[in-house]
Amino acid sequence: MRAFHLFMKTPISIYVVQTDLVWENTNQNLLRMQWHIQRTEPNSMVLLPEMFNTGFTMNSIDFAETMDGITLNWVKEMSVDRCICGSLAIEENGKYFNRFVAVYNGEILAQYDKRFLFSLGNEQSHYEPGLKSVRFEWQGWSFAPFICYDLRFPEWIRLQAGVDVLLFSANWPKSRNSAWNALLKARAIENQCFVIGSNRVGNDALGFPHVGNSQILDYVGSHLVAPVENREVLIHQILEHGPMKKFREKYPFLDDRANYTIS
Repeated sequence: MRAFHLFMKTPISIYVVQTDLVWENTNQNLLRMQWHIQRTEPNSMVLLPEMFNTGFTMNSIDFAETMDGITLNWVKEMSVDRCICGSLAIEENGKYFNRFVAVYNGEILAQYDKRFLFSLGNEQSHYEPGLKSVRFEWQGWSFAPFICYDLRFPEWIRLQAGVDVLLFSANWPKSRNSAWNALLKARAIENQCFVIGSNRVGNDALGFPHVGNSQILDYVGSHLVAPVENREVLIHQILEHGPMKKFREKYPFLDDRANYTIS
């Protein structure tokens, strides 16, 4: 029994920020994020929306920052006793990326560049696609980060099969809200893991409305926190690993992937 407890993963505390974003105004957005983060408890993870400091801007030349820029240094300062996660526009070696970062106690745990760029918004003309799938560990749990449009590509997400938690940082519009809800649920079911989605509210500079529907699902696709629609909110949930482990052992669907080759 003692050995069993030694290998149990302790519960983790997760917060999701759902808020409006002031278009291309880093100072105002960071002040808003700071207000939310200061309401969270120490030793928690906080997931922010996609491009939380600017909104989903295609003005990469004007608003992308370096990895030593204002926003990432702010994230490092805010990450004392917290793991802060979210995406922002980054310039690196003359190229631009929509980059997810996970930062804890001032240290970058992981960075992930958005793989699937949103062609309807011409994102591919302003940013480079990422080439690597990423996972990282925090508090003994494993996490795989993704950004918005990645959600539509299960074959990419499947590369991280077996991970404990999938994180989605998004600017997903109201017009395709039903897809957001359905795809988050599908990713939870097919990967038998927790899925967390952070989405913005409010209109962007092009007038497209966003209604949020940030949510937290468990490994069977049931909501631990149901979609919260059309209002600013900080949602919170404690995740427990034991029940997910038992469910995977009872229904070893992930193991069956290795038994079949699809051609």
